[in-house]
Amino acid sequence: MSSSSASFIFLFLFSFLTIASAQDPTYVYHNCPNTTLFTRNSTYFTNLQTLLSSLSSRNASYSTGFQNATAGQSPERVTGLFVCRGDVSLEVCRSCVTFAVNDTLNRCPSQRECTPDLTRQDCSRCLQVIINQLPTDKIGAQNIVPSCSSRFELNPFYNESAIPTPPPPPPVSAPPPPGKSGNSGVLVVAIVVPIIVVVLLFIAGYCFLAKRKKKNYDTASAFDGDDITTADSLQLDYRTIQSATDNFAESNKIGEGGFGQVYKGTLLDGTEVAVKRLSKSSGQGEREFKNEVVLVAKLQHRNLVRLLGFCLEGEERVLVYEYVPNESLDYFVFDPAKQGQLDWSRRYKIIGGIARGILYLHQDSRLTIIHRDLKASNVLLDADMNPKIADFGMARIFGIDQTEQNTSRIVGTYGYMSPEYAMHGQYSMKSDVYSFGVLVLEIISGKKNSSFYQTDGAHDLVSYAWRLWSNGQPLELVDPAIVDNCQRNEVVRCVHIGLLCVQEDPVERPTLSSIVLMLTSNTVTLPVPRQPGLFFQSRPEKDPLDSSQFSNSRSLLGLVDDASITEVYPR
Repeated sequence: MSSSSASFIFLFLFSFLTIASAQDPTYVYHNCPNTTLFTRNSTYFTNLQTLLSSLSSRNASYSTGFQNATAGQSPERVTGLFVCRGDVSLEVCRSCVTFAVNDTLNRCPSQRECTPDLTRQDCSRCLQVIINQLPTDKIGAQNIVPSCSSRFELNPFYNESAIPTPPPPPPVSAPPPPGKSGNSGVLVVAIVVPIIVVVLLFIAGYCFLAKRKKKNYDTASAFDGDDITTADSLQLDYRTIQSATDNFAESNKIGEGGFGQVYKGTLLDGTEVAVKRLSKSSGQGEREFKNEVVLVAKLQHRNLVRLLGFCLEGEERVLVYEYVPNESLDYFVFDPAKQGQLDWSRRYKIIGGIARGILYLHQDSRLTIIHRDLKASNVLLDADMNPKIADFGMARIFGIDQTEQNTSRIVGTYGYMSPEYAMHGQYSMKSDVYSFGVLVLEIISGKKNSSFYQTDGAHDLVSYAWRLWSNGQPLELVDPAIVDNCQRNEVVRCVHIGLLCVQEDPVERPTLSSIVLMLTSNTVTLPVPRQPGLFFQSRPEKDPLDSSQFSNSRSLLGLVDDASITEVYPR
C-alpha cells in the first residue's frame, strides 16, 4: 500500500469463555501505533467516525462473524474490519463490536496506521510463523499479531458445541477383494494403525515433557516469583530473533563490548530493533540480565529506551530494544569532527530530556529506581536527537520510604560516581544527581571528565569547572564548537546547576524535580555552590576504576560499554 493511501485497519481481539449473554468483553490486546497522527477537525477523523458507525450498525454482517468496510477517498480513505470467534452468538458478537468501536477513540484518540491486506498465501505464512513461535514449555500460550492469532490451553477456552460440525466426507466405494483375504487385511489395519498412533503419541508426549522440564530448569536460576510474571509477556522465541538478525550476521553488527554484541534486526512486522546478545563470558550475569528485564519492562517514558522483548534459552541471553538510529551521546559530544552537529539548542534539549528521564525513575514511575550508571555512552539519541537513557543492568529499586542503601559491590564508571558511593558504597537518588551533574558539564564542554589528568593542571572536569566558576569565567568551559552561537545565560545557568549537582554533601545536591524546575524557569533562585568534593586527590599508579583498562568499543545502543563492568570494594 502506498504511503499516500492512509488506510486505518483495526482488529478487535477479545478473550471469551462460554458466554450465555452479551457483556463487555475483556481486552487481550490493543495497539495504538503513533507513527502517524490525525486531528479531530480533519477529513480523516470524519471518515473514521463514518466507518466506525458502519461497522457497529444493525446492518453489519454479524451472522458471519466478519465484516469489512471503507469510508472516504484516498489519501484519507479509512479501512476497517471486525472478526468474531465462531463459537460466540450473534448477540455477543454485536455487543463486542459495539463496545470496541465505542472504545476505539478512547484508547487510540489520534493514531492511524497503514497496513496492507493479506493474500491467502500471506495469511497461511502468518499463521505458520506465529504457531512456530508458540512456547513449548507452558501449559497455555497465545500469539496475537495484527493479521492472525493462535492459542492453546490446558482447559477449553471456547464453546465447542457452538461450532457447527462439518458433514463427514462421502464413503469411497471400492470393490472388496475376493475371498477372506480382504476381511483379514481390513482387520489387520484396524488393529495395527491405532497401536501405531498410540505409540507415536506416547513418544511425542514424552519428548514434550522432557523438553519442558529442561527449559524450566534452565530458567529457574534466572527468574523466580513475580519477576517472571512481569517479564513473561515480553519473552521471544530464539528463532524469531535469529530470523530478525539474519542469524546474527556480521553485516548487522552495530556494536561490541565486554557484555557482548549488539545487532540491528527487523521483526516480522517490520519493526527495526537493536538486539543485545550477551556473551557467555560477559560481566553481566543472570542477576544483571534478570534485573534489566524486570526493571525496563515496567518503565515507559519518552526519555528512556524501550525494551521490546527478551530471550532466555539455554545459554543464550538476548535483550531486544527499540532501534535508536543516532547512536549514543558520547559518539557526538566527544568527537571533534561531530561536536558541531550538537549546537547549544540541541545540547540544552538533551540536558532537559535526561533530567526528565531520571525524574521519572526517581519519582514519577510506579517504582523508585536508582540508575547507578548514568553517563554519556548510556544516553542514546533518536532521529530527532531526543535523549533516551539506557542500560539498567546496574539499577536498583528502592522501597517507598527508603532513601539510601549500602553495598559492598560497587559498580559503575569512574568519574561519574559520587564520593559517598565510590568510597563507602552508599547510594541514593543523590548518587544519580551527582552523575547527572558530571554529564551536564561534559555536554557543555565537549570534554570527558577523565580527560584532565594530564592537562590543564586539574584533576578532572569537575575541578576544572569549579576553578573557572570561582574565577568568574564560566563561559571558558563552553565547547569552542558552539561558543559563538550559544545562549550565554542558559549556559551559565547550566554550569551553575552542574556544580550544584556535584556537591560533596549529598544533602546539598538538588533533587531531580528541583533540577527540572531550574532548567525550565528563570525565576527560580539557585543556591550558591560550594567547592565540589574531590575524593581522588591524585591519580594512583593503577586505578581500579580506570576505564582505559577496558576496551574502547562503542555500541550504537550504548548498552555494552565496557567501562560499566567495574567492581571495586570499599576500604
